[in-house]
Amino acid sequence: MKNILIIGGGAMGSAFAIPCVENRNKVTITEPYNLNIINNLSKSKKIHPTLKIKLPKKILFKKYSSNLLNKKYDLIVVALSSEGINFIAKELSNKKLKSSILLLTKGLKYNKKKGKIFTLSEELLKYNKKINISVLKGPSLAGELSQKINTEVLIANKNINIAKDIGKMISTKYYKSEYSSDVIGVEVCSAIKNIYSMILGACNGLNMKAYIFKKSIVEMAYVIKKLNGDPKTVYSLAGIGDLYVSAMGGRNSKMGSYLGKGLKYKFTKKKYMSNVTIEAEQLVKEIYPFILKKFKKKHIPLMYNLIRSIIYNKKLQIN
Repeated sequence: MKNILIIGGGAMGSAFAIPCVENRNKVTITEPYNLNIINNLSKSKKIHPTLKIKLPKKILFKKYSSNLLNKKYDLIVVALSSEGINFIAKELSNKKLKSSILLLTKGLKYNKKKGKIFTLSEELLKYNKKINISVLKGPSLAGELSQKINTEVLIANKNINIAKDIGKMISTKYYKSEYSSDVIGVEVCSAIKNIYSMILGACNGLNMKAYIFKKSIVEMAYVIKKLNGDPKTVYSLAGIGDLYVSAMGGRNSKMGSYLGKGLKYKFTKKKYMSNVTIEAEQLVKEIYPFILKKFKKKHIPLMYNLIRSIIYNKKLQIN
């Protein structure tokens, strides 16, 4: 039995806890932002407000405090939104942790002063270089995982043996892992696929979707290489796998469907998706100054045109 702490009680953090506890681990979920989640899940019924299911009785729930991180864990899982990364990075900054860190959160950060894009694992390491971070990415849907529908993910660590040890810790018959040492490539893939899933959502007709899907893979490989990852990672679960699932449906794809009808981004967001978080929009707003400065349009025409649509409120052009 291993001791696992999951920081983040949202849909993915709670769904991820299910295979962990079924693999005979001691699992604790804590939530730094939404105290109501912990209070509600601490009750006997343990019905998750988003997943709409009863979570296993063996999962423990505790209010977040910095002191929780001082306890001994075999694995600390970060399942916060991208906005919570700076918070948890500071919390980990002065800790002498022997625990492995597993990052579920997807996204990229742009540091204007250094003129560089950082992955989220690099962001954590800036605050504490002694921690060991693995990342888990791929086409994993919280709703499907919570229903124990077969799910395969990709775990990356520069030391692939550490990634495999984590895989053994969390895997079940319905939740399985593949492995990679290309941490940067895996993180870049998992972030930018949201951009391309929106573009694919704007396509009209299966032939056009297939053509743009192919072009998306080419662009993703180019971006990964420019950001010092392995372009071959685009063919992994974190790249082509996650892009396929996102393009089949979801918030980014839905927004793309409106843009494909000729609607402008700001109008669409306000009228049809005002209360919905669009991951591609968040990412574009974070990284577009770097992309426009360091990349030529001819190498990333699809991403360039989506940036133009979101930032400058132009009609999306796909060609």
